[in-house]
Amino acid sequence: MSRDDLTLALERHATSKLADEQLVQISTLGFRGEALPSIASVSRMTITSARRGSNSGWKVTVEGGQRKAPVPAAAVPGTTIDVRDLFYATPARLKFLRAPQTELAAAMEALNRLAMGHPETSFRIQHGPRALASYPAAQHAADRLRQVLGQEFFENAVEVQGFRDGAVLTGHASLPTFHKATAAFQFLFVNGRPVRDRLLQTAVRVAYQDVLAHGRHPGAVLFLTVPFEDLDVNVHPAKTEVRFRDSPGIRSLIIGSLRECIARHGQKSSMAVHNSAVAAFQPSSVPPRPSSFSYRTAAASLRSGTPGEAPAEILEEPSRLFAPPPHIRPPQPAFEHPE
Repeated sequence: MSRDDLTLALERHATSKLADEQLVQISTLGFRGEALPSIASVSRMTITSARRGSNSGWKVTVEGGQRKAPVPAAAVPGTTIDVRDLFYATPARLKFLRAPQTELAAAMEALNRLAMGHPETSFRIQHGPRALASYPAAQHAADRLRQVLGQEFFENAVEVQGFRDGAVLTGHASLPTFHKATAAFQFLFVNGRPVRDRLLQTAVRVAYQDVLAHGRHPGAVLFLTVPFEDLDVNVHPAKTEVRFRDSPGIRSLIIGSLRECIARHGQKSSMAVHNSAVAAFQPSSVPPRPSSFSYRTAAASLRSGTPGEAPAEILEEPSRLFAPPPHIRPPQPAFEHPE
């Protein structure tokens, strides 16, 4: 931003972030004009910005709503916003903050959703001196999802594709064998914007209702792209809910695409069992027996007093040679009550 734009950005009701007057074709994430000055009024904020092609930039500092004049600053092209001591000027709000780990988890979730929706942008999350996550820019959405969600999700998920009346659905959805106790592993995006829309969440639940037990939820990362004129993003202050012009069509697109995907990969889903479940049924580790080992020779060696080929664990417990298998129990004598 230029010096004038940097000053204007901190004014209340500064909502003009559009290159033209087409309010029905909003392709940027944006936020309410009150957000930036509201945050600056309850924290210590520093904004440093430089325009593309410029050798220097400008920096403005705001503390508790008191803004200082912009000053020249060395900066790379782009904008950096530093917010510290949130709610330090309003103790009444500060006491309602949750535990640091809870607030950190909420911030991580928000940033992870933004990272999944914009794989072309690199993200780095740091908490104090410790780096929590680093997501380099990726060429494909699948690469970014693998960075954020890990390999386990991709080993138990399949690709989803669908199209209906100008709306396009892409992404990945889990197989019926991969499910969670909550819907927290569902990430939904509309035109690159992370949302928590009830219409979309209900459509995902309905698509899996015949293959999942009640109370279990699938994992899914779905990207829905619709024409801008068929979408209203200004129905929720936090922009987490949207309204569609053709809500029944969008619902049908999601349900149909997911069900078709589940049916097409049904054989794979019946065999994709979690590795930990398989490991739970593996027999306990037993020392390998020599290829030339013979119980008869080992028993003869024990009787003659020469170790021979008897392994060490048998020499320590010779009874193991003659003990019956664990599943065969000798009959126990009946307990008789004294007269």
